[in-house]
Amino acid sequence: MGKTHFKFIDEGFSEFSKRLTHYCKFDSKTYELPTKYKSRDINQTKKIEAEIFLKNIKSTDFVILLDENGKNYNSIQFANYIDKISTQQSSLVFIIGGAYGFDESVYERANLKLSFSLFTFSHQLIRLLFIEQLYRCFTIIKGEPYHHQ
Repeated sequence: MGKTHFKFIDEGFSEFSKRLTHYCKFDSKTYELPTKYKSRDINQTKKIEAEIFLKNIKSTDFVILLDENGKNYNSIQFANYIDKISTQQSSLVFIIGGAYGFDESVYERANLKLSFSLFTFSHQLIRLLFIEQLYRCFTIIKGEPYHHQ
């Protein structure tokens, strides 16, 4: 949710997006909260964002929310989890929420909440950090030398 305002993030995201296509079908969508809703209260903002997310998720999607209260993995554990779940699911959807987190309806739809770190990151920066970690995950699964122990 929300635009990226830094060129280096867009460039890095583009690079890892290209790399990911060697391992899986990868697509990214960014949604912008309509301007007329930006001045509303936090709960209203989360509800509007939830409507946007939920109308773009299929019933068959396995949905993973990046959420500060989610489950923690290291890179190898995350790779093992993705390897296992991708054999059971045809489509994994990762959602990075807006500044205020998610509405309860999005939590209810999620199959997993994933904590990226105990730190808080901007939604812009987490896109780059997460896509690098997703790329790392696939290189671990394939036994390629990108990840070092």
